[in-house]
This record gives sequence, C-alpha cells and structure tokens, in this order.
Amino acid sequence: MDLFEDATPDNAPEFTVSEISGALKRMIEGEFSHVRIRGEIGRVSFPRSGHVYLDLKDDRSVISAVIWKGVASRLETAPEEGLEVVATGRLTTFPGQSKYQMVIEDMAPAGMGALMAMLEKRRAMLQAEGLFDPARKKPLPFLPEVIGVVTSPSGAVIRDILHRLRDRFPRKVLIWPAAVQGKNCAPEVARGIAGFNRMTPGGALPRPDLIIVARGGGSLEDLWGFNEEIVVRAAAASEIPLISAVGHETDTTLIDHAADRRAPTPTAAAELAVPVRADLLAWTAEQGARLTRAQMQALDARKRILRDLSRALPRPETLTETQSQRLDYLGQRLGSGLSGLVQRRKVALSEAGGALRPTVLSNRITRERRDLEALSNRLAPALARAVAVKQERLQTRADRLSPVRISERLARGQGDFDRLTRTLLRLGTQDLKAKRDRLEALERLRYSVGYEATLERGYAVVRDEAGHVLRSREEAARAGALEIEFADGRFSLTGGDVPPVPPSGTPPRKAPRRKEDPPAPEQGSLF
Repeated sequence: MDLFEDATPDNAPEFTVSEISGALKRMIEGEFSHVRIRGEIGRVSFPRSGHVYLDLKDDRSVISAVIWKGVASRLETAPEEGLEVVATGRLTTFPGQSKYQMVIEDMAPAGMGALMAMLEKRRAMLQAEGLFDPARKKPLPFLPEVIGVVTSPSGAVIRDILHRLRDRFPRKVLIWPAAVQGKNCAPEVARGIAGFNRMTPGGALPRPDLIIVARGGGSLEDLWGFNEEIVVRAAAASEIPLISAVGHETDTTLIDHAADRRAPTPTAAAELAVPVRADLLAWTAEQGARLTRAQMQALDARKRILRDLSRALPRPETLTETQSQRLDYLGQRLGSGLSGLVQRRKVALSEAGGALRPTVLSNRITRERRDLEALSNRLAPALARAVAVKQERLQTRADRLSPVRISERLARGQGDFDRLTRTLLRLGTQDLKAKRDRLEALERLRYSVGYEATLERGYAVVRDEAGHVLRSREEAARAGALEIEFADGRFSLTGGDVPPVPPSGTPPRKAPRRKEDPPAPEQGSLF
C-alpha cells in the first residue's frame, strides 16, 4: 500500500476540546453532585481573592479542592495543613488545566482525634510565642469596684455569677453579650475582651477592674470557640486581669492557659473575684478588738513602769535640804569675806598710788619726748624720698604722652592703614574680575543653548500679536497678526498679507546688536 494514499474514513464522530471538556464536566457533576470525602489536608493556599485552595490526601491519592470565598467565611473549622477532616461538596472539572477537583461546601474535623491533634498543635505554637508564660500573668485586685463578664446574657451562668457575688460582696457588674457556642463564639468573645479594655477609666460607663469569661460545661466541640487563636490572643493582650471560667473543672481550653487565673466553674470565678463581706466584717471587728486590747495593755504597762520609776525617785525635801544648809553657811561667811576683800583692794590701791610719784612721770615724759624727736628727724628724709619717687613716675608718664611719641604712633598707624587699604583694593579687584569672567562664561553658555543659536542655522520663531509662540498652522490662521523672528531681526505681518521677496543680491538686514549690560563701575577707594 502506498504510504501517501488517503486513509479510509471511519464512522467515529469528531469533537472539539471544549465539547469533550463540557461532556466530562456534565458527567462528573451528574454522578458526584453530593459527596463526603474523608482525608488529611495537605497544601493550603489563601490568595488575596478570599478563596481557599487545598489538597485532600490519604496514603495513596490526592484530590484538589477549592472553598469559595462565601463558604470559607462561614466555616466553623479553619483549614490547617495536617488536619484530618470530612469534607462535603461536589466534584467538578477545571477545563483550563484538564483536571477534576472538589468544591467544598462544608468541612468538619474527622472525629475527636483530629480535634485533639489540632488543639495540641495550636497550644504548642502559642506556648512557643510566650502567651502562656506565668511571668506575664497579672495579680487579681483584692476588691474590684466594677466586674466585666463576657458570656451569654440568657444562660444560667450569668445568674449563678450574680447570685454568688450578691452573697459574698455585691459589686457593679457589666455584661458583654456574646455567643458561647458555634461559629460566632470566638469573634464575639474576642470583641468583648477587647471592648472592655478600650473603655476609658472614669468615663460615663466605668471601665471594669476585672474581667470574667464564663461558660457552662459541654463537649469539646461545644467549647471549641474558646480554643480559637483569636480568643487566646485577646485574653493574653488584655491589660485588665482576666479570669477564665469555661466549662466544668475537668474541661480545659486554651483560654485557661492565657488567662491570669483559671476558675473550675463560673461560680468559683465569682468566689475568686471578691472576698466574703461577712468574713471581712468579722475580721475587721476582730482586728478592732485586738487593737483596743493592745492599747489598753500598752497603757497598763506604761502605768506600771511609771509607778516603778516613781518609787525609785527620792523625796523632794531631801533634794533641797543640803542646798539650804549650804546657803546658810555661805551667808554667814559673806560679811567677813566682804571685809577682807575691801582690805585687799585698799592695799593694792596704796601700792599703785606709791608708784605714781612726780619724778616717775617726769622721766616718762622726757623719754617719750626724746623718742618723738628721733622720729621727727627721720620724717623729712622719708618724705623727700617719696616725693622723688613720685616725680620720677610722673616724668615717665609725661614722656609717654609727649607730642613726638603720639606723632610717631600716628605715623606707624597711617602706614599700616595704607598697606591694608591697598591689600583690600587688590583683593576686591581680583574678586570682581573673577566674578565678571564667570558671568561672561555663563552668558556664552546661555547663548549657546538658547534659541538664538538655532535661529542662526536658518530657523525662525513665529509669534502672535500678544507675543505668544505659535506651534501649528491652525494657531497661525487664528492669529490677527504675526511676528517672525529671524537670526538677523524680527518682521511683522498683518492677517492675509504676504511679505515681498527682496531682489536678488540685496544684502540681508543686519540684526540689531544686543544691548549689552553696562560695565560695572570700577571699585573705588573706601576712604
């Protein structure tokens, strides 16, 4: 048979790729419109569109799956890699990549084991971040003025808490309504904790001094909202001390680890929040009685000490008897003592008067006069020397103030002044020349890059009567008059006029010389 001979046509119909893809899509969606698949979540992707793309796998096979944005926001269990789930949805195909996939409409953990594995994984992650560190837990206030409670307002938990607070120590209670079960539990509880923390102290609605997050007992699924990461982070970030009272004593959730204190029951949380008022009153009365007894005992002890000290003191009469007797003895000796003192003073006066004879006074006057004459003889030479020293100093200063000295200093100063003036003029001239050279260089540069240099190469600039540059034929047609600038000057046209062509050989009109800036005046003398 010839290889190029046409093959015999058969009866099999021909399909396009889109037709085959559509047929497969209808067949798979018709056969598997509602399926439940159990498997482990593998790869998970969260693009910016809000949809979720993931893989469901077991030990032998993998199925791609997608969760549309509206369904993903309603799921109670967020998809996490490694979580075993039961996914409910339908199978469909994706013709763009020639593959089939599952569109998930609902998803739940596959049994208690999956929930516990996810719980343990989340607990380890949050503990590694330090949210459960005991060092960051705050002490509870001894007697809070306002207590904030995040719980369901219609449940029995809030009634138990209010009843227990009323029995122990009545306090103001603010209730933040929140769902304690279901998909709205976690966001509402987190908003309640954050809302209490955002209140202003001393505002119209007082800020709580203590927060209690409470819920009654239930299964692991019922309490799952308190294991969500958003609730744990809100409890850890709370600046107000927080008591976790979720479930019964055997129930443990992640918020218990992040809270400052854990109460086994909501009633126990109320007992941790406030003391017993009757016990405080009894304790206060007991402390008052003890204080009164201590004061009486202290007074009695001090009275006994005072009595003991008073018995050791002597009688007042014995303290003055000796001093009175001594006073009488000295009074008796006073007369004879005065007489003896007068006699001794008289003797001393007689001895001093005997030393004041006229001869003694004359000799002393003569000695003093002789000393005065000796000092007088030394005074004249001393005055002469002092006057000579003063005159010499005066002459020295007079020489320094003579006209000759002043003229010499003026001459030296004039010479220095002239030298500085010449130096200043020289430097000023050099600076002015440098600036003039720089200005001329800039002017040459401006002219080289300006449009005047372009005009010299044969171009022209067209303006209207207002001086605006025209860039198109339409603008020139609308203008009433035109002004054309050439390299050698400007030429004006009125609307519709055609300028005459100069005869051949007529020399072009020279461009008017550009008016240069007047030269800078010479630098004159500053003096």
